[in-house]
Amino acid sequence: MHIAYSPCPNDTFIFHAWAQGLLPGAPELSVTYADIDVTNRLAADREGPEVMKISYAALPWVLQHYRLLPCGGALGRGCGPLVLTGESLPADSAGAASLSGRTVAVPSDRSTAYLLFRLWAAKHVPGGVGNIVVMPFHEIMPALRDGKIDAGLVIHEARFTYASYGLHMVADLGEWWESDTRLPIPLGAIIARRTMEASDVSSWIRTSLDYAWAHPEASRSYVMEHAQEMSPDVAKSHIALYVNAFSHSLGEEGYTAVESLLLRAADEGLVPSFDPALLRN
Repeated sequence: MHIAYSPCPNDTFIFHAWAQGLLPGAPELSVTYADIDVTNRLAADREGPEVMKISYAALPWVLQHYRLLPCGGALGRGCGPLVLTGESLPADSAGAASLSGRTVAVPSDRSTAYLLFRLWAAKHVPGGVGNIVVMPFHEIMPALRDGKIDAGLVIHEARFTYASYGLHMVADLGEWWESDTRLPIPLGAIIARRTMEASDVSSWIRTSLDYAWAHPEASRSYVMEHAQEMSPDVAKSHIALYVNAFSHSLGEEGYTAVESLLLRAADEGLVPSFDPALLRN
């Protein structure tokens, strides 16, 4: 079976046992390691592997051909993207208002982080931001530090390292989303082609995750091999933050969070209209 997921620690931790052939009866995996922007495009073009990790924000473009699996993804609390600046601004409405007309770098324009940013800015930035530029996420903090942009939207391990660049947080979009909705944040989803037996794939993912939790040291070398020069401590924090009960099963709360995010985004014209029933079928 061909699968694509990111080299980030949460994905390599979850899929380690399956990818390394440690699950009796599971099909052998051919793994493509790709950033989520790549898999978002592959899914939209229907050119990718049978199973992929994509952003929840990309689901409305692909639901006719791919099924959302109820496990293996990233959805949780306290793990949202951050809005950063190079100057110290109040982390309140005054700080948000100062972004009016500014240039903001985002890691993708088809990501949950982007949707959260646009939904938040619509309520908190009078007149809206100025230019929004798409930039690889690992380039955003250096560009902000060097004064090339006014603000940046950062994800993943950047929430643990931004202070080392001398940067300042204006807003934690995860905190905003959770206070506004009382729901967790949908980040990365696992999808499978609708021609596949989704229950089998879900069972193998859960078994792989169960193995990872039962043998946390077993995946260490695999995780660090793909961790993009991340320190072991940051990788461990990354896993603790993004791998949780929702990774094992979305459950009703998880599905409600996904529906809330995507329906709000559709109402704002940020994603295409879609049939919400397809999220569960």
